Amino acid sequence: MTTTAARQQHEEIAAYLRSAIHRKEFVPGDPLPSESELCERFNSSRGPVRQAMATLRTEGLITSGRGRRSTVLDDVPTQSFDGVISYSEWCRQSGFEPGQATQTVTRGPAWPALAASLELDVGAPVVSVFRLRLLDGAPAMVERLNYPLEVGQHVLSFDTDSGSIYQRLIESGVDIHHATRTIDAIGADQDDAGLLQVPVGTPLLRVRRRAFTRTGAPVEASDDRYLPGTASFTLTATRGNPSPLTMVSAR
Repeated sequence: MTTTAARQQHEEIAAYLRSAIHRKEFVPGDPLPSESELCERFNSSRGPVRQAMATLRTEGLITSGRGRRSTVLDDVPTQSFDGVISYSEWCRQSGFEPGQATQTVTRGPAWPALAASLELDVGAPVVSVFRLRLLDGAPAMVERLNYPLEVGQHVLSFDTDSGSIYQRLIESGVDIHHATRTIDAIGADQDDAGLLQVPVGTPLLRVRRRAFTRTGAPVEASDDRYLPGTASFTLTATRGNPSPLTMVSAR
């Protein structure tokens, strides 16, 4: 088996296991199929199976095994702090079908907080997108995306219900090199509640992201609000090495 084929196979095995855990075919505390069973199911050698299991361990979904069958720890899909920016890509890698229902796409002036986040003058033109994101057809997250006009022009000419805005920007030559995330909890406002079909004030996981070019110029400021149980975030830290995670007080 070629290296490329093995890589694709371990991704297929990992996606199958994530999806099975999400569908509650395996719940926390349940053992996963053995390496031999997975090898037989996917007509695979042990290498791709072990790589798939290592991926799920890194994501915090299963135990390490250590001579026993790995056991399910959690059934919430995870995102890595260093993972992809694209929600659509994250869904597909996790074995789910992404979707979207665009509410508005507008061009308007940057208000003070947004201008500061994008390092623009107050009133500078920005493009804003307000979308409901779906996970296997069900409401999962409300997305508020904001771009400087030079970046947002690629969004204005794109059908935002057709797929990934991130992929559209990459294909248009926008340099999206790295991002920072600020994660907290917030109560659902009227718009969030209506789209996510929950009462106003329901706690949501909020992820505010700023994306930058290689030279550090901001190209996106976003506010994503996830339903509880839809997503979690994992961070792997090593003793003695600085952690990219910083805890701050909101008071």
